[in-house]
Amino acid sequence: MSDLIKIGISACLLGEKVRYDGGHKHDRYITDTLGRYFAFVPVCPETECGLGVPREAMRLEGDPAHPRLVTNKTHVDHTARMTTWVNERIKALAAEDLCGFIFKKGSPSSGLYRVKVYNDQGYPSNSGRGLFAAAFTRWFPRIPVEEEGRLHDPELRENFIERIFALKRWRSFLDRQPTVGKLVDFHTREKLLLMAHSPKHYRSMGKRVAESKTMLPESLHAAYETLLMEALSKKATRAKQTNALMHVLGYFKKQISADEKQEVLELIENYRQKNVPLIVPVTLINHFVRKYQQSYLAAQTYLNPHPLTCDSATTAEGAGGPISMGI
Repeated sequence: MSDLIKIGISACLLGEKVRYDGGHKHDRYITDTLGRYFAFVPVCPETECGLGVPREAMRLEGDPAHPRLVTNKTHVDHTARMTTWVNERIKALAAEDLCGFIFKKGSPSSGLYRVKVYNDQGYPSNSGRGLFAAAFTRWFPRIPVEEEGRLHDPELRENFIERIFALKRWRSFLDRQPTVGKLVDFHTREKLLLMAHSPKHYRSMGKRVAESKTMLPESLHAAYETLLMEALSKKATRAKQTNALMHVLGYFKKQISADEKQEVLELIENYRQKNVPLIVPVTLINHFVRKYQQSYLAAQTYLNPHPLTCDSATTAEGAGGPISMGI
């Protein structure tokens, strides 16, 4: 996984002057921090479908489930133009091997959540989704997506990044001539991470793995990938994280001293009570993993989910706060 991970992004967030007013919405956190790990594939639906810069502002009108893209003042309907372009661009993006997409908040083409849709009386409701964003999520339901504004929320940001790296790991697994044995190994390494998000999904995935010899590889892999991304989209609550940490501690019962065990227990309790972030007990646990050469835990993704987890020791500054495990 040394190569940069490819993710799609609204071009204006990279600083490209493609907005209707000739401006941009450059997000320094995205380019300066995430850009160290991700290779961006920029997309601007408006300019790529042939609309110029600058141009008249547009909005969504009509049925929120099937809105029209219309200019604000002259009421020119660009829905057909945009739909034609979207269908072709989606086909091209299918070949890009994207592991995520960051959309521009509020955009009538790229907004992911609560985009304004105006009714016949001219009143808006925050119930729509941009035309391109809607098509992308329909065609690629297992690819993690997020809006740049929501990346300011530490928990949403961490979950989005975690899912991107998980999908990359899965894609890398598929590229290495997967076998049933290799799938068992993959599932084993992801165990604690999955338990921290959804024990229910972990059990369902385990059942799929156990039945793997009775399924066609294509069907098995598609089903597993769906469950993997569904599981990681579930919030990793402090209760579930605490349960996973206690599970980790159980692997040391014949190795660590009573004092070391008590130290870990105190940090886990401090995490549960919201006094410290998850990275604190995880860092100590990783110390004991190395000290006692715990090979099973050393292979667990949960303890090292991605390089952004503890960038610069414990945090990576940006977007309104640090990235760290379990803020």
